[in-house]
Amino acid sequence: MTGSAFASPVEAVSAADRVTLEIRRAILAGRMRPGQEYALRPMAAELGVSFIPVREALRALAAEGLLMTPRGRSATIAPLDSEDLRGICRLRRRIEPDLAAKAWALTTPADLDVLEARIALARDPRNRPDECYDLHWSLLLGLLSPAATGWDLRMLQMLWRATERYLRVGFDLLDPIAIDFATARYDLVAGYRAKDPKAARDAMLRHVDWNEGIAHRSLAAASSANPETGSAQR
Repeated sequence: MTGSAFASPVEAVSAADRVTLEIRRAILAGRMRPGQEYALRPMAAELGVSFIPVREALRALAAEGLLMTPRGRSATIAPLDSEDLRGICRLRRRIEPDLAAKAWALTTPADLDVLEARIALARDPRNRPDECYDLHWSLLLGLLSPAATGWDLRMLQMLWRATERYLRVGFDLLDPIAIDFATARYDLVAGYRAKDPKAARDAMLRHVDWNEGIAHRSLAAASSANPETGSAQR
Protein backbone atom coordinates (compact mmCIF):
# COMPACT_ATOMS: atom_id res chain seq x y z
CA MET A 1 0.00 0.00 0.00
CA THR A 2 1.22 3.49 -0.85
CA GLY A 3 -0.96 5.28 1.64
CA SER A 4 -4.20 5.31 3.55
CA ALA A 5 -7.46 5.11 1.63
CA PHE A 6 -8.98 7.59 4.09
CA ALA A 7 -8.32 11.29 4.37
CA SER A 8 -8.22 11.36 8.17
CA PRO A 9 -9.20 9.38 11.29
CA VAL A 10 -12.74 9.71 12.64
CA GLU A 11 -13.98 10.05 16.19
CA ALA A 12 -14.85 6.77 17.89
CA VAL A 13 -18.30 8.11 18.74
CA SER A 14 -19.85 10.61 16.36
CA ALA A 15 -22.41 13.27 17.18
CA ALA A 16 -25.02 11.17 15.36
CA ASP A 17 -24.16 8.17 17.57
CA ARG A 18 -24.58 10.23 20.73
CA VAL A 19 -27.85 11.71 19.48
CA THR A 20 -29.12 8.25 18.51
CA LEU A 21 -28.38 6.96 22.01
CA GLU A 22 -30.11 9.90 23.70
CA ILE A 23 -33.24 9.76 21.53
CA ARG A 24 -33.42 5.97 21.84
CA ARG A 25 -33.33 6.24 25.63
CA ALA A 26 -36.09 8.85 25.58
CA ILE A 27 -38.28 6.61 23.41
CA LEU A 28 -37.68 3.47 25.49
CA ALA A 29 -38.37 5.35 28.71
CA GLY A 30 -41.62 6.78 27.30
CA ARG A 31 -40.47 10.38 27.54
CA MET A 32 -41.16 10.60 23.81
CA ARG A 33 -44.70 9.28 23.56
CA PRO A 34 -45.95 6.75 21.00
CA GLY A 35 -47.73 8.42 18.10
CA GLN A 36 -46.40 11.88 18.94
CA GLU A 37 -44.77 13.92 16.16
CA TYR A 38 -41.55 15.81 16.77
CA ALA A 39 -40.04 18.55 14.62
CA LEU A 40 -36.37 17.96 13.91
CA ARG A 41 -34.99 21.48 14.39
CA PRO A 42 -36.46 22.03 17.89
CA MET A 43 -35.16 18.57 18.80
CA ALA A 44 -31.69 19.54 17.55
CA ALA A 45 -31.80 22.77 19.55
CA GLU A 46 -32.77 20.90 22.72
CA LEU A 47 -29.93 18.41 22.21
CA GLY A 48 -27.46 21.18 21.44
CA VAL A 49 -26.45 19.85 18.01
CA SER A 50 -27.03 20.73 14.38
CA PHE A 51 -29.89 19.44 12.26
CA ILE A 52 -27.74 16.87 10.41
CA PRO A 53 -26.88 14.42 13.26
CA VAL A 54 -30.52 14.46 14.39
CA ARG A 55 -31.65 13.52 10.90
CA GLU A 56 -29.07 10.71 10.77
CA ALA A 57 -30.11 9.48 14.21
CA LEU A 58 -33.77 9.38 13.27
CA ARG A 59 -33.02 7.35 10.16
CA ALA A 60 -31.14 4.82 12.30
CA LEU A 61 -33.99 4.64 14.82
CA ALA A 62 -36.53 4.22 12.03
CA ALA A 63 -34.54 1.17 10.88
CA GLU A 64 -34.90 -0.19 14.44
CA GLY A 65 -38.66 0.30 14.28
CA LEU A 66 -38.74 2.86 17.09
CA LEU A 67 -40.16 5.65 14.98
CA MET A 68 -41.83 6.19 11.65
CA THR A 69 -39.53 6.98 8.75
CA PRO A 70 -38.97 10.73 9.01
CA ARG A 71 -40.45 12.79 6.23
CA GLY A 72 -39.49 16.37 5.65
CA ARG A 73 -38.59 17.98 8.96
CA SER A 74 -40.53 15.87 11.47
CA ALA A 75 -40.72 12.30 12.75
CA THR A 76 -43.41 10.31 14.55
CA ILE A 77 -42.70 7.89 17.40
CA ALA A 78 -43.89 4.41 16.45
CA PRO A 79 -47.14 3.36 18.13
CA LEU A 80 -47.33 0.43 20.53
CA ASP A 81 -49.43 -2.49 19.39
CA SER A 82 -50.10 -5.89 20.92
CA GLU A 83 -49.74 -7.66 17.56
CA ASP A 84 -46.34 -6.05 17.04
CA LEU A 85 -45.31 -7.28 20.49
CA ARG A 86 -46.34 -10.83 19.55
CA GLY A 87 -44.26 -10.56 16.39
CA ILE A 88 -41.23 -9.30 18.32
CA CYS A 89 -41.42 -12.21 20.75
CA ARG A 90 -42.07 -14.71 17.97
CA LEU A 91 -38.75 -13.69 16.41
CA ARG A 92 -37.02 -13.91 19.79
CA ARG A 93 -38.29 -17.48 20.20
CA ARG A 94 -36.75 -18.40 16.86
CA ILE A 95 -33.33 -17.12 17.88
CA GLU A 96 -32.71 -17.18 21.62
CA PRO A 97 -33.59 -20.78 22.63
CA ASP A 98 -31.47 -22.26 19.79
CA LEU A 99 -28.52 -20.06 20.73
CA ALA A 100 -28.90 -21.06 24.38
CA ALA A 101 -28.82 -24.75 23.45
CA LYS A 102 -25.42 -24.16 21.83
CA ALA A 103 -24.01 -21.52 24.19
CA TRP A 104 -24.33 -23.50 27.44
CA ALA A 105 -21.41 -25.77 26.44
CA LEU A 106 -19.22 -22.71 25.77
CA THR A 107 -20.00 -21.12 29.15
CA THR A 108 -17.93 -21.98 32.21
CA PRO A 109 -19.14 -22.11 35.84
CA ALA A 110 -17.00 -19.02 36.46
CA ASP A 111 -18.82 -17.23 33.62
CA LEU A 112 -22.15 -18.11 35.25
CA ASP A 113 -20.91 -16.83 38.61
CA VAL A 114 -20.19 -13.46 36.97
CA LEU A 115 -23.64 -13.40 35.39
CA GLU A 116 -25.30 -14.23 38.71
CA ALA A 117 -23.43 -11.31 40.28
CA ARG A 118 -24.94 -9.15 37.54
CA ILE A 119 -28.40 -10.31 38.64
CA ALA A 120 -27.61 -9.16 42.17
CA LEU A 121 -26.54 -5.76 40.83
CA ALA A 122 -29.83 -5.43 38.96
CA ARG A 123 -31.72 -5.80 42.25
CA ASP A 124 -30.10 -2.70 43.76
CA PRO A 125 -32.96 -0.25 44.46
CA ARG A 126 -30.61 2.66 43.80
CA ASN A 127 -30.38 1.75 40.12
CA ARG A 128 -32.06 4.02 37.61
CA PRO A 129 -34.54 2.28 35.26
CA ASP A 130 -32.12 2.58 32.33
CA GLU A 131 -29.44 0.81 34.38
CA CYS A 132 -31.83 -1.99 35.38
CA TYR A 133 -32.76 -2.75 31.79
CA ASP A 134 -29.16 -2.46 30.61
CA LEU A 135 -28.17 -5.05 33.21
CA HIS A 136 -31.02 -7.32 32.14
CA TRP A 137 -30.02 -7.25 28.49
CA SER A 138 -26.33 -7.65 29.39
CA LEU A 139 -27.28 -10.86 31.23
CA LEU A 140 -28.95 -12.22 28.09
CA LEU A 141 -26.01 -11.06 26.01
CA GLY A 142 -23.60 -12.87 28.31
CA LEU A 143 -25.62 -16.08 28.06
CA LEU A 144 -26.12 -16.04 24.28
CA SER A 145 -23.05 -14.35 22.83
CA PRO A 146 -20.74 -17.43 23.06
CA ALA A 147 -22.77 -19.06 20.25
CA ALA A 148 -24.00 -15.92 18.46
CA THR A 149 -22.79 -14.40 15.22
CA GLY A 150 -22.52 -10.66 14.69
CA TRP A 151 -25.79 -10.73 12.79
CA ASP A 152 -27.48 -12.62 15.64
CA LEU A 153 -26.34 -9.97 18.12
CA ARG A 154 -27.45 -7.04 15.95
CA MET A 155 -30.89 -8.58 15.51
CA LEU A 156 -31.22 -9.48 19.18
CA GLN A 157 -30.29 -6.02 20.39
CA MET A 158 -32.93 -4.53 18.13
CA LEU A 159 -35.53 -7.01 19.41
CA TRP A 160 -34.56 -6.40 23.05
CA ARG A 161 -34.93 -2.64 22.63
CA ALA A 162 -38.33 -3.16 21.04
CA THR A 163 -39.37 -5.43 23.94
CA GLU A 164 -38.15 -2.85 26.44
CA ARG A 165 -40.63 -0.25 25.15
CA TYR A 166 -43.51 -2.58 26.02
CA LEU A 167 -42.06 -3.62 29.36
CA ARG A 168 -41.63 -0.01 30.47
CA VAL A 169 -44.77 1.65 29.11
CA GLY A 170 -47.00 0.66 32.01
CA PHE A 171 -44.62 -1.17 34.32
CA ASP A 172 -45.15 1.23 37.23
CA LEU A 173 -48.87 0.39 37.13
CA LEU A 174 -48.31 -3.33 37.75
CA ASP A 175 -48.13 -5.10 41.10
CA PRO A 176 -44.38 -5.34 41.82
CA ILE A 177 -44.86 -8.38 44.05
CA ALA A 178 -46.22 -10.37 41.11
CA ILE A 179 -43.21 -9.52 38.93
CA ASP A 180 -40.19 -11.42 40.19
CA PHE A 181 -37.38 -10.42 37.87
CA ALA A 182 -34.71 -12.03 40.04
CA THR A 183 -36.32 -15.50 40.01
CA ALA A 184 -36.80 -15.34 36.25
CA ARG A 185 -33.13 -14.42 35.78
CA TYR A 186 -31.80 -17.05 38.17
CA ASP A 187 -33.89 -19.63 36.29
CA LEU A 188 -31.93 -18.77 33.15
CA VAL A 189 -28.60 -19.38 34.84
CA ALA A 190 -29.89 -22.59 36.42
CA GLY A 191 -30.81 -23.85 32.96
CA TYR A 192 -27.18 -23.46 31.93
CA ARG A 193 -25.84 -25.04 35.13
CA ALA A 194 -27.86 -28.17 34.35
CA LYS A 195 -25.28 -28.92 31.61
CA ASP A 196 -27.94 -30.05 29.20
CA PRO A 197 -28.85 -28.33 25.91
CA LYS A 198 -32.56 -28.95 26.41
CA ALA A 199 -32.49 -27.42 29.88
CA ALA A 200 -30.76 -24.30 28.54
CA ARG A 201 -33.16 -24.08 25.60
CA ASP A 202 -36.23 -24.53 27.80
CA ALA A 203 -35.02 -21.95 30.32
CA MET A 204 -34.51 -19.37 27.56
CA LEU A 205 -37.90 -20.14 26.05
CA ARG A 206 -39.56 -19.70 29.45
CA HIS A 207 -37.77 -16.38 29.81
CA VAL A 208 -39.02 -15.05 26.49
CA ASP A 209 -42.55 -16.22 27.38
CA TRP A 210 -42.24 -14.47 30.74
CA ASN A 211 -40.99 -11.26 29.10
CA GLU A 212 -43.91 -11.31 26.69
CA GLY A 213 -46.45 -11.87 29.44
CA ILE A 214 -45.14 -8.95 31.51
CA ALA A 215 -44.96 -6.74 28.41
CA HIS A 216 -48.59 -7.50 27.46
CA ARG A 217 -49.71 -6.72 31.00
CA SER A 218 -47.73 -3.50 30.98
CA LEU A 219 -49.24 -2.43 27.65
CA ALA A 220 -52.75 -3.27 28.85
CA ALA A 221 -52.25 -1.26 32.05
CA ALA A 222 -50.93 1.73 30.09
CA SER A 223 -53.75 1.52 27.56
CA SER A 224 -56.34 1.49 30.34
CA ALA A 225 -54.73 4.48 32.02
CA ASN A 226 -54.16 6.38 28.77
CA PRO A 227 -56.00 5.16 25.64
CA GLU A 228 -53.61 7.16 23.43
CA THR A 229 -50.61 5.07 24.50
CA GLY A 230 -51.24 2.39 21.91
CA SER A 231 -53.82 0.05 20.54
CA ALA A 232 -55.82 -2.02 22.99
CA GLN A 233 -55.06 -5.68 23.47
CA ARG A 234 -56.80 -7.82 20.88
